[in-house]
Amino acid sequence: MPVGTLATVKGVTAGQLAATGAQMVLANTYHLHLQPGEDIVAEAGGLHRFMDWPGPLLTDSGGYQVFSLGAINRIDDNGVSFRSPRDGRTILLTPERAMAIQAALGADVAMAFDQCPPYPASEADVEAACRRTHAWLERCMASHQRSGQALFGIVQGGCFPRLRAESAREVAAMDLPGIAVGGVSVGEPVEEMHRIVRQVGPLLPDARPHYLMGVGSLPEMALAVAQGFDLFDCVLPTRLGRHGAALVGGERWNLRNARFRHDHTPLDPGCPCPACTGHTRAYLHHLIRAGEMLGKILLSLHNITQLQRFSGAMARAIREGCFAEDFAPWNPDSPAAHTW
Repeated sequence: MPVGTLATVKGVTAGQLAATGAQMVLANTYHLHLQPGEDIVAEAGGLHRFMDWPGPLLTDSGGYQVFSLGAINRIDDNGVSFRSPRDGRTILLTPERAMAIQAALGADVAMAFDQCPPYPASEADVEAACRRTHAWLERCMASHQRSGQALFGIVQGGCFPRLRAESAREVAAMDLPGIAVGGVSVGEPVEEMHRIVRQVGPLLPDARPHYLMGVGSLPEMALAVAQGFDLFDCVLPTRLGRHGAALVGGERWNLRNARFRHDHTPLDPGCPCPACTGHTRAYLHHLIRAGEMLGKILLSLHNITQLQRFSGAMARAIREGCFAEDFAPWNPDSPAAHTW
């Protein structure tokens, strides 16, 4: 899922986004509550109409942003009090409030409010966060009333196998339409993230979608799909694009590099995106070096397209029964693994 934090994937229209092959977009409850406010979105007829996106939408609960971005005043079993980074006012976010905001936003999938512990954290602190996350999930379920909106629970547990296993069992027992795994890609060593994916994936019920939060590099996606995960979100493609980098053939290319100045060939001849079908490497190099907005937009579209094509290829390989063979080179354990 491309990340449209504030009801927009940065620099990209809904039509352009659909053309990349993206089927579902993530928006963020925390940021939309602060600006423009869920009441404004509801007045517009919901998030789909507000941002002109016809496909499915998922809203993160805001828990991760509260703990990573907000100036927290207090955390207790009721919820989290934090200071708004926009106007300094104190905001109390509870499971019930998170559900009400997401109901007003009107996304197709709402995420339960959870406590995402930082890395590193002690086992005792992570265990307390897990206990609170599970209690908050029950409150989210009790207060979630929007018809047609699915609620996903979130598995936490940090880098502690016992806590991950306990959290997976707790959340799976809730019998929700989908299950997410959070608290990964938050600063832990990549080897730890891989271990968590390998441990938790097989513990989740096969019949429900599995969502690995905040992960979007190709090796991690391939590893996670092999462990039963279906959904991912990451700011990587657009962040790279805004900084002049393109994902090509398993590599990151810096289009600022002088080697592209006289290169009048397509960025990636096999890619159907606007950057590749209508422009050359030399032109993209010029746009990035000149600081032109179009360069950032074109590279963002290209990078999103690359991830969508990779996801589509994995889905086809699964249907054809050749995933393990075709995607072995992307296994992070393989010496031939790519390093996007």
